Amino acid sequence: MNKILILYDTLTGNVGKMAALVAEGAAQVAETEVRVRSVDEASVDDVLWCEGIAVGTPTNMGLLSWKMKRFWDETMGPHWMQIDGKIGCAFSSAGGWGGGMEMACQSVLTLLMNFGFLVFGVTDYSGHKMTLHYGAVTAKAPREPETQEACRILGRRLAEWTALLVHQRSEEHPARKSIVRLTPATAEAAGQ
Repeated sequence: MNKILILYDTLTGNVGKMAALVAEGAAQVAETEVRVRSVDEASVDDVLWCEGIAVGTPTNMGLLSWKMKRFWDETMGPHWMQIDGKIGCAFSSAGGWGGGMEMACQSVLTLLMNFGFLVFGVTDYSGHKMTLHYGAVTAKAPREPETQEACRILGRRLAEWTALLVHQRSEEHPARKSIVRLTPATAEAAGQ
């Protein structure tokens, strides 16, 4: 059974909405248990329990939020070297496009790498000209179909990699699936 944790911080509720969509995507992979925790309620046990983690943060001047950084510094710091080899990814929302969301995702990925997580990017398109190389990103709430689908793709990819790398379920390898996964909504947005 895949064990996926969606850990997020949210100031306006937008990253919380993204977290729900990431969880929805992860749950699309069979035999996956998903926990969704805000940084205010998350515990060491949640991180020790998971095999894969998606970390969401508001964009704070191009970086992760101070609350998320504090969680990893103070709560998880003493458990460094106990969580090596887990799989991680990132998502973020900012006040507008060009607000530094991809940089915030990179700061989360750097943090996870320092704890020994295996991190990944996603090449799939969620809509016309919409990729999530560093993680799922959106300006404000994920209202558009392509930003919603980006969150779902990220969660699904996390669960796929966890199923493959932790549970040796080779049928879940992303390369064995369609490279560009367009739902009817995203296909329409992409003009296909």
